[in-house]
Amino acid sequence: MLETLTVRDAVELAVVERSGFVESRHAGAAVVLSPEGDVVAQYGNADALILPRSSLKPLQAVASLTAGAALEGEQLALGTASHSGTDRHAEVVREILAAGGLTEDDLGCPPAWPSDAATRREMISDHAAESRIRMNCSGKHALMLRACVATGWPTAGYLDPAHPLQVHIREVVERLTGEKIAHTSVDGCGAPVHAITLTGLARGIHRIGSASERSPFALHRVAGTLVRAVRENPWTIAGPGEPDTIAIETLGVFAKGGAEGVMVMVAPNGATAALKVLDGNGRAATIVAATLLARAGALTDADVATLTAALPLSVLGGGQSVGSIRVTPGL
Repeated sequence: MLETLTVRDAVELAVVERSGFVESRHAGAAVVLSPEGDVVAQYGNADALILPRSSLKPLQAVASLTAGAALEGEQLALGTASHSGTDRHAEVVREILAAGGLTEDDLGCPPAWPSDAATRREMISDHAAESRIRMNCSGKHALMLRACVATGWPTAGYLDPAHPLQVHIREVVERLTGEKIAHTSVDGCGAPVHAITLTGLARGIHRIGSASERSPFALHRVAGTLVRAVRENPWTIAGPGEPDTIAIETLGVFAKGGAEGVMVMVAPNGATAALKVLDGNGRAATIVAATLLARAGALTDADVATLTAALPLSVLGGGQSVGSIRVTPGL
């Protein structure tokens, strides 16, 4: 039987406090790696299996690049994004597709409304419909399709786990994490998502986040290029007011959240935090990751305070702030 994260494995990571009363508690597991990639802190069972969800996207993007997709700048950053579907996001995804002779109809992700509220209201006002290009994973899918075009693999069926692209992605994930895939599920966007341990995820993200564009190894060079593209274009990775974008803009980290409370974050010096909130709610994940990196000496307390002020962590009562989402003291 697969060893997945359980309540007994978890520790409290954050609390929600309202008017001095702790209303909710978020438990989970976390691991922190040093700039050299060694485990320096562990909370809960970081060796239990999780589904990384969109926190796997950097590994999937590196695999698509090593398969031949040739993107750079904001297009490359969109390839690892969980974007909010603004017009600017959609425009760049269209550019990625068009450069490969592809259209929105080639995307295998489901149609969706943008998560950006202003864009969604405008589309509804214009009597527009859900579309694949507005789905938050459309950049990843466009990058996967470009890899297929570059390599000569069929674009039809590119999400099938047996498709050459997905076989290649699986091999790259195993190489970066140092683990054999224990289980493969279907992600919300329809792509395969692979079960790995939180420690394995941290190792994979660390190898990407600390990679050099001058490395003699092609995989490391493209990883370094990917991270630079995201740091130079933080709007791509999520969108206005979104935690990943805020963290990258504020601290210069490489951050990638995933559904069901998963978060990975790499500090500028290469130290890496990975965590999974057991109840699947990611509202505290970004500030927990930053706090863990600060306790490892990779960020400062002032950095955490700046990020705290920028993130939507206030608890409202009557339209006023009456509390906050905060990291568990002593974590």
